[in-house]
Amino acid sequence: MKQIIVIKIGGNAVAQLPDSFFQQLACWRQQGQQILIVHGGGPKISQLSEELHLTVKKIAGVRVTDAATLELTKAVLLGLVQPELLSKLSAHDLPVIGLNAGCNHLLQGHHLDQPTYGEVGVLDQLNTTWLEQILSRQIGVLAPLAQTIDGQWLNVNADTAAAEIATKLNASKLVLLTDVPGVLSAGEVLPELSQQKAHALIATDVIKSGMTPKIKAAFAALNHGVQQAFITDDLTHTGTTFITQKAGIAQ
Repeated sequence: MKQIIVIKIGGNAVAQLPDSFFQQLACWRQQGQQILIVHGGGPKISQLSEELHLTVKKIAGVRVTDAATLELTKAVLLGLVQPELLSKLSAHDLPVIGLNAGCNHLLQGHHLDQPTYGEVGVLDQLNTTWLEQILSRQIGVLAPLAQTIDGQWLNVNADTAAAEIATKLNASKLVLLTDVPGVLSAGEVLPELSQQKAHALIATDVIKSGMTPKIKAAFAALNHGVQQAFITDDLTHTGTTFITQKAGIAQ
């Protein structure tokens, strides 16, 4: 039985991928597992937005996206971050292909809340049949953008997109790869995090807004059939937060 691993890579993490990352991907492929990477680009988008005097605003970790910011987001994700990641993967002899919403109607969505967030989307449909054919041969590298039914582009939070895609693919594992080793409490990595504990830590502001979308995405995936979810900076799961569905019980 084939297994699909979905990995979300944050914009900061793309720039500092260790050799162990590529080695783990090669190992998984040798084991017959299929891999899809969903990449962000938030830091570069924010940097260029400021340089171009565009407003940078986030609500609960979701970037408010006007028309100009959407065009910049597309340019950064498809023109800068994705090519960089593809180049690094290819340099380690991994078979890769760049993907976006315009490929065979791959990702369709609708506006999250246009008056509040602007051109931000929620995923509705994934062309799973075509994507699974691609993943049987290559590692997919996908930008978190969607298109409406009439072809309008939408920005989608990368954590949310990765969780939704993992669910639609019936993935065995979702890894949210970030630039910190996991969910921190009092400076220490939490080895496990239940939904109950996560709510408590968010309510007391121990977990900050930047981590909140990742945690919500991980639980959304687990609650809809994905078998495992991790938040980490290391694919080998050293010092990782393992997201669990029940308090104190690893699934």
